[in-house]
Amino acid sequence: MAQTPADFVLDNAIWFSLTTGHSDIAEGDGRARRYPIGVSPLGAIQDTSDASFDALAALLQPNEEIALGSPTEILPTGGLEAFARMTLKQMVRSSLSRPIPEQHVVPLGTADVADMLTLIEITKPGPFRSRTHELGQYFGIRVDGRLVAMAGERLRPVGYTEISAVCTHPNYRGRGYGRGLVETLVRNIIDRGNVPILHVEKDNQAASLYEAVGFSIRQTIHLIGLRKPNAVSS
Repeated sequence: MAQTPADFVLDNAIWFSLTTGHSDIAEGDGRARRYPIGVSPLGAIQDTSDASFDALAALLQPNEEIALGSPTEILPTGGLEAFARMTLKQMVRSSLSRPIPEQHVVPLGTADVADMLTLIEITKPGPFRSRTHELGQYFGIRVDGRLVAMAGERLRPVGYTEISAVCTHPNYRGRGYGRGLVETLVRNIIDRGNVPILHVEKDNQAASLYEAVGFSIRQTIHLIGLRKPNAVSS
């Protein structure tokens, strides 16, 4: 089956996010790009040529790490070392009807970063740094002033917006907070004319939550963590 433009974008979601929706903050050039270090550990290459890996290595400091995603396994060159691999399910919202948002949801911003980082440390939903909230809208649920659940937007490849950092404090699970946050984000993304997507670890049971709110599995994405050793010069 021939690959459609949508397939090409979603197969290379990080690259297209860095060259379209987040091109204004991306670092790099036509062969390799990355997010600023305080925003996200994600990066991407145009292709898997030696020249692209060399360009990626030039963006990194010695011992610095970066993560790339691809539908196929990545075999790095340019002296970069693979130190971690993870398999993700890429999910797309198949129905574009607008859900009813959770009433207890509040927007989160710079003033909430300390609380967001505290919740991230407890729940560990994935990489989240001090400026990650700048990538898109973030929402949370507070109970007696305490941030107990949150979710937001990360990748923005043309035509799509990724939902990320969905997490709930262990003491407050089972109350529908995660679903309410995801549905709020879905509504906002659809209102902007984009299609919601997300990525979840292969064996993460949260996939059933996302299926319950209209997401379906599109494909497997292989995430690889790369490190630039001291011996590689930029």
